Amino acid sequence: MSARATIPHLVSLQDLGDRELEDLLDLSLRIKRRASPFRLEGKSVGLLFFRPSLRTRASFEAAMHQLGGSVIHLTAASDFWELESQEGARMDGKAPEHVKDAAQVLSRYVNALAIRPALGGQSWSVDRRDTVIQSWARHARVPVINMESAMGHPLQALADLLTMRETLGELQGKELAITWTHSTTSASSAVTNSLLLAALRAGMKVRVAHPAGYELDDQVLGEAAGMAESKRTSFDTGMGAAEAIQGAHIVYARSWQSLEDYGNPTLSASRRARTSGWTIDEALMKKGKDARLMHAMPVRRNVEVTDELLDGPRSLVYEQAENRLHSQKALLVSLLREKAAG
Repeated sequence: MSARATIPHLVSLQDLGDRELEDLLDLSLRIKRRASPFRLEGKSVGLLFFRPSLRTRASFEAAMHQLGGSVIHLTAASDFWELESQEGARMDGKAPEHVKDAAQVLSRYVNALAIRPALGGQSWSVDRRDTVIQSWARHARVPVINMESAMGHPLQALADLLTMRETLGELQGKELAITWTHSTTSASSAVTNSLLLAALRAGMKVRVAHPAGYELDDQVLGEAAGMAESKRTSFDTGMGAAEAIQGAHIVYARSWQSLEDYGNPTLSASRRARTSGWTIDEALMKKGKDARLMHAMPVRRNVEVTDELLDGPRSLVYEQAENRLHSQKALLVSLLREKAAG
């Protein structure tokens, strides 16, 4: 893993080299098959949530417990106060403490820190910098794990790769359709960003479907085009769902907000209201190659995806959610086992 000041962090999957990523997926499978002897007795992870979580919190706590370690769970809404992340800030506002101080103190209590930072929600040009998670990684003296920032969700992408590998075997040359879905409350594009780059890195052919105005971040699109070229695969974006799903092995349903309307809920709601027909159903899935359905959840049933699909044989959503546990165990072992062995 790449390091800042010799400390390995997982802020993005790009922090992992190709061999490291392959080893992590292999270890995830061994752990899932109960073929890994690794334990983390005496080790602890601090979980800091500045936004709500269900699967991420539960899977992290279960992972550490099952490995023999422990967690300290902190929620910004109830357990601590606002933190300043701007370097050199004059702290005469709401935040009484700087990330620099919190990170260095918590580093003396735990062996790793997992952070789900808050999003400003006002300006995409500001939020896309991922200043908060970068600040934690810069100042912590233990590994920092990104539990979903504005730009990425590497933990979800790890579980997604594991799920697709289990389902399809070798991913090179397989086809993935990522399709936008209608939702009354659109999620961030973090899951889509990480999945897109991870799938291309695995050599998959990826198509991203979305209505006009829901284009992904320019930097992500540039990285995706470069990744597709380097891996000698294909990447296309901006088509309709039916075109994207044609011939796909995996259909990944996901709603994300328009970056054009970011920070303006009125315009965002108006744009969503003009998009209809973006529900994934069996008729669309039949256009794929015995296509299987994935969704990171939570999912709005019969709005994003029909009950028939979610509860039917094509669905991988529960396996996908379970794989969060196994892939996060593998990550924790990879980050902490050398110290644990000593």
